[in-house]
Amino acid sequence: MKLGILQTGTAPDALKDKFGDFPAMLCDLVGPGFEAKTFDVVQGAPPSIEACEAYMITGSPAGVYEDLPWIQPLVEFLRAARGRARLVGVCFGHQILAKAFGGEVIKSPKGWGVGLHRYGVEERGPWMDAAEEVRIAVSHQDQVVQLPPGCRVSLTSAFTPYAGLAYEDGSAISFQGHPEFDPEFAKALIEARRGVRYTDEQADAAIASLAGPNDRERVAEWIRGFLLGEGYGRPN
Repeated sequence: MKLGILQTGTAPDALKDKFGDFPAMLCDLVGPGFEAKTFDVVQGAPPSIEACEAYMITGSPAGVYEDLPWIQPLVEFLRAARGRARLVGVCFGHQILAKAFGGEVIKSPKGWGVGLHRYGVEERGPWMDAAEEVRIAVSHQDQVVQLPPGCRVSLTSAFTPYAGLAYEDGSAISFQGHPEFDPEFAKALIEARRGVRYTDEQADAAIASLAGPNDRERVAEWIRGFLLGEGYGRPN
């Protein structure tokens, strides 16, 4: 399957040599069976929809509500791609899909979500297994606060009610968390942001949480199941 990675942000320079950048993390997450190509949509226009059978959207330090020159072209691309390619978003990718399809995203007054968060399974998609909850790394302040039409909640928590979304037409799924972040990268990212985005107390608690059970591999299988399911390459 031809898989396009829509890159909307980069890992801190100090961490790239050891951990790689966001597109590489997503490729490692979904594993073999994909012919992946990265498209930097911050520096250039989105690709033609027909270039790939599916697209994944990375995380980003940007907010989907910001007046940046690349945001609206990406929104228009996602709207046009819906129904023509499978779409998967993580963090910013989760939020930009919601915005593109009619939802609302804001900078949450709840503040930063960071560390390992636990989510309950609200509604099970055909690409999911029988798990009742999952734990994955998170790093976000923005949240989806209004669902797009034709969207179901797959994962939820008290802090992030719309933590996982699945679109009823089978076109897209998305996650607020970062299943592509392994615990060591998540820890290093927190340390890089200590005293800048997070207080010492927040950073210490978040790092401690990352020692717990992590379901990133399970979520990776969900994403693979969605991408490579029956009729893969185009929504059911």
